[in-house]
Amino acid sequence: MHLIEGGAEFSVYAGHGDSVDLVLFEGADVHGGHRTVPLVDHAHGWWFGTVEGVTPGQRYAVRASGPDDPALGLHYDPSTLLLDPYARAIDNQSVGAVIRPEFDWEGDRRLRRPWTDTVIYETHVRGLTMRHPEVPAHLRGTYAGLAHPVVIEHLRTIGVTAVELLPIHAIRSEPGLIARGMRNYWGYNTLGFFAPEPRYAAARDPQGIVDEFKGMVKLLHRAGIEVILDVVYNHTAEQGFHGGQTLSWRGLDNRAYYRLDSRGREIDFTGCGNTLDLRHPVVVQQVLDSLRYWVDECHIDGFRFDLAVALARGRDDAYDPDHAFLVALRTDPLLSTVKLIAEPWDVGPAGWRTGGFPPPFAEWNDRFRDDVRTFWLTDVGAQFGGGHHRHGVRHVATRLAGSEDFFGGRARGPIASINFVTAHDGFTLADLTAYNEKHNEANGEGNRDGAAYNRSWNHGIEGPSDDQQILDWRRRAMRNLLGTLLLSHGVPMLNAGDEFGRSQGGNNNPYCQDNELTWFNWQRKPWQQALTATVTHLTSLRRQLPVLRQRHFLTGRTVGDGGPADVSWHGADGEFMTPRDWENPGRAVLQMLLSDVDREQTSVLLVFNGSNEATTVVLPPPPNGPAYHLLWDSSDEWPRPPGTQREAGPVDIGPVTMQVWSCEPPA
Repeated sequence: MHLIEGGAEFSVYAGHGDSVDLVLFEGADVHGGHRTVPLVDHAHGWWFGTVEGVTPGQRYAVRASGPDDPALGLHYDPSTLLLDPYARAIDNQSVGAVIRPEFDWEGDRRLRRPWTDTVIYETHVRGLTMRHPEVPAHLRGTYAGLAHPVVIEHLRTIGVTAVELLPIHAIRSEPGLIARGMRNYWGYNTLGFFAPEPRYAAARDPQGIVDEFKGMVKLLHRAGIEVILDVVYNHTAEQGFHGGQTLSWRGLDNRAYYRLDSRGREIDFTGCGNTLDLRHPVVVQQVLDSLRYWVDECHIDGFRFDLAVALARGRDDAYDPDHAFLVALRTDPLLSTVKLIAEPWDVGPAGWRTGGFPPPFAEWNDRFRDDVRTFWLTDVGAQFGGGHHRHGVRHVATRLAGSEDFFGGRARGPIASINFVTAHDGFTLADLTAYNEKHNEANGEGNRDGAAYNRSWNHGIEGPSDDQQILDWRRRAMRNLLGTLLLSHGVPMLNAGDEFGRSQGGNNNPYCQDNELTWFNWQRKPWQQALTATVTHLTSLRRQLPVLRQRHFLTGRTVGDGGPADVSWHGADGEFMTPRDWENPGRAVLQMLLSDVDREQTSVLLVFNGSNEATTVVLPPPPNGPAYHLLWDSSDEWPRPPGTQREAGPVDIGPVTMQVWSCEPPA
C-alpha cells in the first residue's frame, strides 16, 4: 500500500486466486461498517488498484477467492479477512492501518560501527524495562522505555555498542498458548514483516506506534548505540495448517508462500509446522522489501536471522551457501552494508551449519558457548565431584583465538564469530551456575520443552542457596565466563541482565512467560552491583587494548629478529605448550600472550586456571616492557585499579580463576 495524492495504491499477491477484494473499515472498530473494493487489475499473480479518499488512519484488510484443494496446497476462503503482508502498521485487532511515512529524523544516519569495536546486548523490549523504577510507569515495557535516558546510560556504562532486539515484528500467539491462558513472549511468531509489534509501544494509534519505534532508534543512535533486529523469516504465525490459523499468506497463496510436499502438505524445517519458501521469487522479494524498509525508512543497523539455514535451502531442500536469497543480500547495495548475523542452524536434515555461511555474514558461535561452559563449569564440577572426564585446554584456546576451525575459510576472520555464553534461549548466566537441570514446569508442557543438556553446574546445591561459600563460587564462575567472553577474539554478545546476575528460576525456555519471571529486576544487591562493575571494567579493557579485538586470525607469526609473536601459548611453568600438553585432558592451566607484531600496542597476557586448587604460574618474559601489570583477577568481587609491577616469574593464582596482565597499564 502506498499513499498518493487523493488516495492510495494497493497491491496484493495471490497467484492462484480468482479474485481479491479490498475491505475498508469505516472506523477503528473492524466490527463496524465497511465497504468492499474489488481489485480488478491483475498481472503475474498481483492484484492491484487505486482507491480514492484513503487517508492515514484507514483500517483495511483483504479477501481472496480461489480453489480450496488441499491436495494442491490451496486453501482459499473468501469469507476470511486477511492481513496485507506489506502492512506498515497493524492495530490491536490485527488489521492493517494506513500511515504516513514521514518522520523527523533530525539528521540521523545509520552508525556503521566496525565489527572489531562492537559489543552486542541481546534484549527484549518489554522485559528490559517493565520493572525499572526510574522509567515512568506509562513507558515501561515499550520502545520509548528502552530509549529512556536511564536505560541508555546503563548501556553506555557497561560498554554496549549495539542492542539486538528480540523480534519486534508484529506477532500473534499460538492457539495452544492462548488455550492455556498464556501468550508468546519472545515473539518468534511473526504476523507482519513490515509492522512493529503494537504491545511494545506506549502509543495506542498505529501512526504513533511506528513513530515511537523510529524515535527509539533515533535516540539510541544519538547515544552511539546501533540497533539490530532479530528477524523471523523462516516461518509465520499461521503455523502448520492443522492446528494453525489462516491470517494472511495462507489465504492469499499457500502454494507460493510455503514449502509443500507432493501432497500439498507443509514441510517443517523450523519446528513450528510451516516454512516460508524462499525458492519462490515473490517470497524472496517480500523478505528483501521488508529488510530494505527497516534499513531505509527505520534506520536499522543490522539483522540477526532466526534459523537462517531454513532461508537458504534450495530446490532439493539442502542448505546452499550460494542460495539466491543469500546472494541477493550479499550484493544488494543497501543491505550488504548493514550487519548481517546468521543463526546457523534449523531443525531440518543436516541443519547444523556453524561456519558455513558466506561473507559478509557473521554467525552465532554455539561452539564458543559450549567449549567455554565446559572449561569453567562441567570440567570444574567434575574435579569437585571426583570425576575424571575432562577436556583440557585445547578447545577453549581455539575459541579464545577466534574459532579459526569454523571461520577460517573465505578470509572471514574472527569477526565472523558472534561469541556468547548465554542467550535468550537457555539458562541465564546466574542460572547456568545454580542449576544442573532445567525447571520449566511453569510453561505447562510437563518440563519436556527446552534443552536437557546445558553444560551447567550448580556448585553443589540445586537452585537458590544461603551457603556463602557456594554463592562465592557461583559468582566467581560468572566472572570467569564474562571475562572469557569479553576478552576473546570475535564479537561478544551479552545476554541482557547477565551483567547483574538475572535469574529465571532455572527456566531455560521462558518463551511464554510474560511476567516477573522474565522481566528484569533492577533492584540490585551489592554482589550484583559488583558484577555490573566487572562487566564495565572488562569492556573498558577490550576498548583500550587493540590486541584483544583483531580482524585477522592469530598465527604465531613474528616480525624481525627476536620480535614478539602475535600469540604464544604457555603452560603453568611458563614454557611453550607442546603437542602433548594440548592433548592432555587433565591440563587445566593455560597462558595466552598477545602482542602487536609492530610493537605499537600494549601486550596482554591472559592466564586461566581451571583447576579447583590454587597454583603457582610462571609468567613468560614480557615482550615489550620490563614487567607486567595486573589488570584484573576474577577472584576479586570488585575490579581493582592496575596492580604493581611484576617481572616474569612465579605468581600465585587462585582456584578457578582468570587473570589479565599487561606490559604497561592502558591509558
